[in-house]
Amino acid sequence: MRKAIALLAAVTAVAALGGTSASAAGPDAADLADTGQGKLVWSSCNDAATPALQCAMLDVPVDYADPHGRKVSVKLNRLPATAPKDKQQGPILLNPGGPGDSGLWMPVSVSSAIPADVASTYDWIGFDPRGTNGSDPHVVCDAHYFDAERPDYQLSQGTSKAWLKKAAGYAADCAADWSWLLPHMTTVDNARDMDSIRRALGVPKINFYGGSWGTSLGSTYGQLFPSHVRRMVLDSIVGPTISWYDHNILQDKEHQRRFDAFAAWTAKADSVYHLGTDAAAVEQAYHQVEDALRKEPVDATPAPGKIGPAEFEDTFYGGGYNFLRWPRMATVLSAYLTGHDTRPLAIAYNRYAAPGPDDGTFPAYNAAQCTENAWPRDWEVWKKDQAKVNAVAPFYTYNNMWYNAACMFWPYQGNPAGRLKITGKGLPPVLLFQATEDAATPYEGGLAMHDALPGSKLVVQNGGSFHEILFHGNACLDDTFTAYLRDGSLPEGKGRIAKTCAPEADPAPVYVTPPPAAAQAAPMAAPAAGLAPTDPEAVHGVLR
Repeated sequence: MRKAIALLAAVTAVAALGGTSASAAGPDAADLADTGQGKLVWSSCNDAATPALQCAMLDVPVDYADPHGRKVSVKLNRLPATAPKDKQQGPILLNPGGPGDSGLWMPVSVSSAIPADVASTYDWIGFDPRGTNGSDPHVVCDAHYFDAERPDYQLSQGTSKAWLKKAAGYAADCAADWSWLLPHMTTVDNARDMDSIRRALGVPKINFYGGSWGTSLGSTYGQLFPSHVRRMVLDSIVGPTISWYDHNILQDKEHQRRFDAFAAWTAKADSVYHLGTDAAAVEQAYHQVEDALRKEPVDATPAPGKIGPAEFEDTFYGGGYNFLRWPRMATVLSAYLTGHDTRPLAIAYNRYAAPGPDDGTFPAYNAAQCTENAWPRDWEVWKKDQAKVNAVAPFYTYNNMWYNAACMFWPYQGNPAGRLKITGKGLPPVLLFQATEDAATPYEGGLAMHDALPGSKLVVQNGGSFHEILFHGNACLDDTFTAYLRDGSLPEGKGRIAKTCAPEADPAPVYVTPPPAAAQAAPMAAPAAGLAPTDPEAVHGVLR
């Protein structure tokens, strides 16, 4: 009853709050004389590998309309510039996406990926968005929401009622405990936090690099505070006008294309994986394993619970973000079907999909996406729309639908006007990077952002599929980024696409042999966005 009352109260009393921030108008409209932010007191992060890394907490207002009201704290870290003072170029804020992913790994990782003579000229600033990770508070709505074994995603399995109850319960849990903060966890609120960081740093302008949802965050900051932007790089771009609901449909279709590409790649390596010599046979093998897991889920050790069809699908969709996962994915199918060996599946699940100790950044994901656009509130509308998509893109459609289903019940109505309009007025030239085969932020988004930002330059990786395409060893891409950070140099090409780069080669087909049983029992790497940036199979900036 407590949940139902909280949900009803939130819907009726705070229904318009989802659109309040997003309706902010015009360049520098939010450039207030005083945002009520606290002071930065830097101290050592006690990082043995990087002793120079500094940490701090910054108090910011929950509601920027009430700058001296209730505060939350944002966690930051900084790798200071080491170049002579007259060569330094100021702070560069970094965001990997999410919404809500931690950016604290980025100062060390990104700065080490470019030449030292350029990296040394910037203060590299990472941060955890409000309400997430090391920021205070860390919002948790249901720590067990992702626990295995979850209901089957496929509507044909009769689990719709279970998922609707689960999604509605999650929205109610969030409303019951976090109604004071959730309406203020939008992209606009996070952009204003970035300007509070700028103010606390005492600088007139910042630089910015963002990937995935970070491109929405960066473009939003640029719309609100164009005079405070020095340089900005957006990598793997969310289109500035598309609704989140429609964006998910685009994702479904692109993930299907990437799964088809994985199946074709695996079929060419039949001598390694023995799953068939055509893509249809490989896709049939995938469904064969999923059907088997419906009848007999397998142990997820060292993660708790069982791997059923939902956990199996979650293990595989990340191949659309990073094709270096393909050898491990093909090994999972091969090992299961040729020897009923479930060890590769358990290892892949633990690396890619096993949940953390709570619901991670999921509250922040919903707080942004569910309120920045209007979502259908009627299950029949969802069911009809998604059935049409599933008919052409069955690999990911229902997985993605249930991941976003809390928006059907979210206690704060989405803004019918959509996200903040991006015009680029007053911004310096922005450098854009986009791969044509990106499943998470489809190619259309890069084109749309370029069209929205006069003076921007779009670099396209034709045939590329990494989600966030920089820092994978592609010199054409990385050198363009470095040149821009060095002195503002931009590609000279005219027209919609200023520069085209070639894709990376497909991975070599290898059978990923499981480690000995004793090693397998040891804890696996943290899943998805928590993987070390140096892990070639890691996925950052996950915009589900």
